[in-house]
Amino acid sequence: MTRRLCSGSGLGLGSRFGGVRLSKRFVFLILLSALVTVCFGAIFFLPDSVRLRRFFLLPAEPQRIDSAGGSGLGLAPGPGRGRAAPAGPRHSQTEAHIGPARRREEDRFGKEPVLERIRQEVTESEHRLKGSENGAEVLEASNSRSPPLLEAGTESADQDVRSHREKVKEMMKFAWDNYRQYAWGTNELKPLSKSGHTSGLFGGLLGATIVDSLDTLYIMGLQEEFREAREWVESNLDFNVNGEVSVFEVTIRFVGGLLSAYYLTGDELFKMKAIELGEKLLPAFNTPTGIPWALINLRSGVGRNWGWASGGSSILAELGTLHLEFVHLSEVSGNPKFAEKVMKIRKVLNRLEKPHGLYPNYLSPVTGHWGQHHVSIGGLGDSFYEYLIKAWLMSDKTDEEAKTMYYEALQAIEANLVRKSASGLTYIAEWRGGILDHKMGHLTCFSGGMLAMGADDAPTDLSKHYMELAAEITITCHESYRRSATKLGPEAFRFDGGADAVATRMNDKYYILRPEVVETYMHMWRFTHDPRYREWGWEAVQALEQHCRVETGFSGIRDVYSTLPHHDDVQQSFFLAETLKYLYILFSEDELLSPEHWVFNTEAHPLPVIQRNTQEQVITNDQ
Repeated sequence: MTRRLCSGSGLGLGSRFGGVRLSKRFVFLILLSALVTVCFGAIFFLPDSVRLRRFFLLPAEPQRIDSAGGSGLGLAPGPGRGRAAPAGPRHSQTEAHIGPARRREEDRFGKEPVLERIRQEVTESEHRLKGSENGAEVLEASNSRSPPLLEAGTESADQDVRSHREKVKEMMKFAWDNYRQYAWGTNELKPLSKSGHTSGLFGGLLGATIVDSLDTLYIMGLQEEFREAREWVESNLDFNVNGEVSVFEVTIRFVGGLLSAYYLTGDELFKMKAIELGEKLLPAFNTPTGIPWALINLRSGVGRNWGWASGGSSILAELGTLHLEFVHLSEVSGNPKFAEKVMKIRKVLNRLEKPHGLYPNYLSPVTGHWGQHHVSIGGLGDSFYEYLIKAWLMSDKTDEEAKTMYYEALQAIEANLVRKSASGLTYIAEWRGGILDHKMGHLTCFSGGMLAMGADDAPTDLSKHYMELAAEITITCHESYRRSATKLGPEAFRFDGGADAVATRMNDKYYILRPEVVETYMHMWRFTHDPRYREWGWEAVQALEQHCRVETGFSGIRDVYSTLPHHDDVQQSFFLAETLKYLYILFSEDELLSPEHWVFNTEAHPLPVIQRNTQEQVITNDQ
């Protein structure tokens, strides 16, 4: 679901020359001459050797495909690439972020077996993930309006990390090749049936997997695959369809995917397609309050809500997860109307009284009042909170309204929903009119990464606390994976009736290739550099390979607790857009799509931070 991608690894000079030994039979003069020669040679050839190391350890450089179909260097430097890139990761593995979290676990839970085992895993993994070297090269995206795709910085010298990254790339190519062969042009692949999959989310709109995969293909250096995807977009992507689509799903997958492809490549085709689709979605906001309908007919512009959604209400996660894309539509089009629509949603939300400071999942677009008082940080609510902190970050930290809304919501969530199980696992329960439901959804597991993202900008006395809470949530989500037979997590898991991070109902036991847990691993790795997150990510890769990979693609499974899984026969588009991308980032260096310059939408499509001098031109507060 919801939320930076590859750089190579460098080898230090010591490892290149460390094995050389000179015979004692050589005279001192020859030894001295050899030393002078080596030093002189290093002066002249070291820059090229650094470039050569990057060439072999990075995937092939993606190419920019221009609007005429020609190709050029996709990462060529140019003017106006955004702010200067800082060296090194945003966070290091410091006492401030990791040490206190572990001490806090010991203070509160003593010798709890789960935490003791995790500490042992961390100690073992630290011996396997070592070594770094400063890089010298800066690679940038071809779009002159975009920030760097890859910055100069540290590169891992660990062979396992590189091989893990290449394995994820192979999985992406396998998933894409089978979609290309059996379901080309449809929305998703049915890998067992070897056919296309139709979803009611997209009406007659086609090509979800193609658009969702554009940036993943580009980032991984799958150039030929990216070219054929672009050709399909140019020739076949048609928005004039007589069918209802989900405004939310089309925004995060299609608009987000097209915008990201534009920012990464500079190809005007993607920008024009994104704006065209944005125009088609605007009628969804034609309601008495400005709260958008959930569904819109792309041809007629007629909107409505889901029949099951609390008396015709709009859904918090859907209405609240349009901000990043619509602000960027104003950015690329120069028309403020897109940003104005999502800013109006904020004004409605801020006028409403929140029960215990919480945001219920249902809101009427007609009356502007809450529907059922059901609160969830998972399904129906999740990405609303994610987009508050990301709006703050994407605004170059100028959107004070988003920041205030996020931290106030977070305090209410912690006070009312965050609980601890009998074994010491921290979880986020759901709230149903004042009654807690002690379950946590797979979708909720994005929140570990969200907490880490927002920790830096929290009030001083809460910054360290939010990093500790992020680590605790991540541990809980990992446990939901570890306690299943397949080592994949269920759709929801409980903490009552003797259950502890396991699903107890059959309709909660399925796994549909969801990304939220590995998404949080990726963010936690980038913010802490704790090696356990890469270890856990590799466990997920192995489980996906063993239980979800079939002859012609990847499929979800219906019961994660069965060693002989029953496949659901759907390769979700978000598996290529999110799950594989987050895993690839996890085994890459922080300098690719640095969080200093890029923010992921909830479908993992990277969008650049809007600098202060340009943001003021596109965001209208409708004051």
